[in-house]
Amino acid sequence: MKKILLAIMTFMMAAPSFAQFHSGGFTLDEENIYWGARIGIAFGGISGDIETDEGRTGMTLAGIVGLRVTENAPVFLESGLYYTERGGNKLKGPADLNLAGHDAHLNYLEIPALIKYGISLDDEVAFLPFIGPYLGMGISGDYKFMKHPEMGFKIGCGVEWNNLYAEALYQFGVTDIADPDQFSSHGHALGINFGINF
Repeated sequence: MKKILLAIMTFMMAAPSFAQFHSGGFTLDEENIYWGARIGIAFGGISGDIETDEGRTGMTLAGIVGLRVTENAPVFLESGLYYTERGGNKLKGPADLNLAGHDAHLNYLEIPALIKYGISLDDEVAFLPFIGPYLGMGISGDYKFMKHPEMGFKIGCGVEWNNLYAEALYQFGVTDIADPDQFSSHGHALGINFGINF
């Protein structure tokens, strides 16, 4: 946890030196493309037949790109590549699986497809609520009793000031990640991310 917080603080202290202090990457009255970087914290868990008794706190790192999709409204399509540490600790479930002593530390690469709507407060600040699906693939961690691929949805809201960006989100899996197949479990996480848009 200390390493995660230190990384976020370092990123946020460095960000102003890269930022162009004007009305940000989301110029709400123009067609444009933007890109950026994100770092944050994910508070994950698993629920269902096989679930976690304790959540897991992990790191999120991402590179993103967005495109305005309509001339008549500030609507953007955003995607990118995310590395997210999720899962949880102390698995519990059916007695015949003998889950005692097992954790589910699941590290994913995720590709989202988020629809964002820009709400400009003034020339420097904009709110950006968003929703959309994501596809995740497990790349490392303790995957005993869990499958690697996952699909789900993200919902949240971001705020941009000049080029600096912050967001809070909730993501929930809709595909079954439990293994063996006779059981059903889904991943979920709360996230707080910080970043910069160009």
